[in-house]
Amino acid sequence: MTIQRRRPFGQNYAFVVVAVVFLALLASAGMRATPGVLMLPLGQAFGWSRDDISFAAAVGILLYGLMGPFAAALMQRFGIRRVLIIALAVMALAAASSALMTRPWHLLLTWGVFSGAGTGCVAVVLGATVVGRWFSKHRGLMMGLLTASTATGTLIFLPGLAAIAEYAGWKPVVLTIAAVCAVLVPLVVWLMPESPAQIGLTRYGATSHEPINVKVSSENLFALTLGTLRRASKRGVFWLLFATFFVCGFTTNGLIGTHFIAMCGDHGIPEVRAASVLAMMGLCDLIGTTVSGWLTDRFDPRKLLFVYYGLRGLSLMYLPYSDFSLYSLSLFGVFYGLDWIATVPPTLRLTTDAFGERDAPVVFGWVVAGHQIGAATAAFMAGVLRVQLGSYLTPFVIAGATGVVAAFLALRIQRRDASLPRGTLANESA
Repeated sequence: MTIQRRRPFGQNYAFVVVAVVFLALLASAGMRATPGVLMLPLGQAFGWSRDDISFAAAVGILLYGLMGPFAAALMQRFGIRRVLIIALAVMALAAASSALMTRPWHLLLTWGVFSGAGTGCVAVVLGATVVGRWFSKHRGLMMGLLTASTATGTLIFLPGLAAIAEYAGWKPVVLTIAAVCAVLVPLVVWLMPESPAQIGLTRYGATSHEPINVKVSSENLFALTLGTLRRASKRGVFWLLFATFFVCGFTTNGLIGTHFIAMCGDHGIPEVRAASVLAMMGLCDLIGTTVSGWLTDRFDPRKLLFVYYGLRGLSLMYLPYSDFSLYSLSLFGVFYGLDWIATVPPTLRLTTDAFGERDAPVVFGWVVAGHQIGAATAAFMAGVLRVQLGSYLTPFVIAGATGVVAAFLALRIQRRDASLPRGTLANESA
């Protein structure tokens, strides 16, 4: 392998890579949160119903999840750097072209199909692949930090985008997202090596004799992705991970991320104020998910998931019965924010324990697909039930109940037998 010129900071250059990926994940999170900001302005501008807009958002969320395992395989086949650059370009083009939309199918194409495909490559699977390639220790902490970028994206983008939508309309909102994605492309080109080996390093915290070459898979993309799914699906632990992460998506991106601002609007709360509550959740989740990564390095991840899902379910049942005062919303925002996606580090840890380091990124990609199928289901279901029943009470109670069920399912997840070698699916028992 040809070694490029050495970068500064030695092994600590891994943290530069994490910073670049954090920014990319932040932009992706901002793009995925944008339909929640656009829901009311698009309805006012074009007369589109909430279920039409929710359907486009649900398609985007679904594709975002389904791209996960294929994105992991693409990164193994063509490299992280190349996939990330192309994905950011697609995101920028999708957002920019949506400024010309005049029909619901334009929204579906830009913020559903292309946005979902692009952001699906700049998602949790990207973080998992980068952490596995660049870090030998502190993986839980680094994964928690990268996962928290989703919350940080909400924190940075939503209040500003909501203010832009309120005072300047929806078009400047989509152009802002397009500009942010476009600016990140040269940053990735400049600062993101493909692997530690490419700059003559080993993973952060690795021993000096650890091999530094990263083998590029020559296996067919679909054979790699679907073959891994076939092997993983034969094991009950995969379906437990898939089911619990389905609930994670059902109760976060799909419900709160898509409908919270609209729900607050039903109670007379202005869009900017509702977005500020989401931003507060984002700040709290930046803390909560990073701490969750630290805890995952030290405690049984199954017990952590039990606590996270149980508390989340109860909080969702509480919200529609609250008085939607500043105090109630702030209390919910802090409590729910700390728990928002704290489930990711322990879920990744359980996936790696069960399936080995080589197959874990692709398997985790399929688990993340379950997350986004859940999110898409909730986004569409809540929109339809709101139109049919006139309130969000029923979808929130349903989501809360699924959270409680997921808490008990998490305790049933089996970790890998210590007697088995740390390898791949092929050498682990069913």
